[in-house]
Amino acid sequence: MRTRQRPNPQRVKINRNYSVEEIACLFGIHKNTVRAWLKSGLDPIDHRRPALILGAALADFLRAKRKQRKHPCQAGEMYCVRCRTAKRPAGDMAEYHPITDKLGNLIGICPDCDSMIFRRASLAKLPDVRGLLEITFTEAKRQVNESFKTTVNSDFA
Repeated sequence: MRTRQRPNPQRVKINRNYSVEEIACLFGIHKNTVRAWLKSGLDPIDHRRPALILGAALADFLRAKRKQRKHPCQAGEMYCVRCRTAKRPAGDMAEYHPITDKLGNLIGICPDCDSMIFRRASLAKLPDVRGLLEITFTEAKRQVNESFKTTVNSDFA
C-alpha cells in the first residue's frame, strides 16, 4: 500500500468530494496519512463524519506542500541530498557531464559531508548557473551506435 512517489495533485478531480478512504486509495497511501493532512491544514467541507474533502481544496493543499519542499539553488550552488540544503561545491569546482548535446549534469563534492552533489543544467544556461564555479568539461560517453569498431559477436568481421 506504500508508494514511493509523492501524491500528484493532477490526479484529483476538482469538482468531486473525497472521503479519507477514497483519497488513500487514489494515491496508494495509508488513511492515517490523510488524517494527518487534515490535522496539518487540509480543510474538510464541514466538521461532520465522515470527513469529506473538496477536490479543489485537496489539489491546492498538495500543490502548497510540494512548493514548500522546493529548495531553489542560486548561481554557483548545487543541492546536497544528504545535507538537504543548497551548497557551493568544495573548492568551487565542478565537472559538466553532458547527457545530450544540449543538456548535462554539474557534479561536485559537498564540503560538509564529502558526498557527490548534482545540478542539472542546459549548455545554453550554463553561464547563468555557473556563478563563480570553475567548471571542467568532460567528453560524452560514446553510444553503441557511434562505435567505429565492429563487435566480436558480429558476422561482418
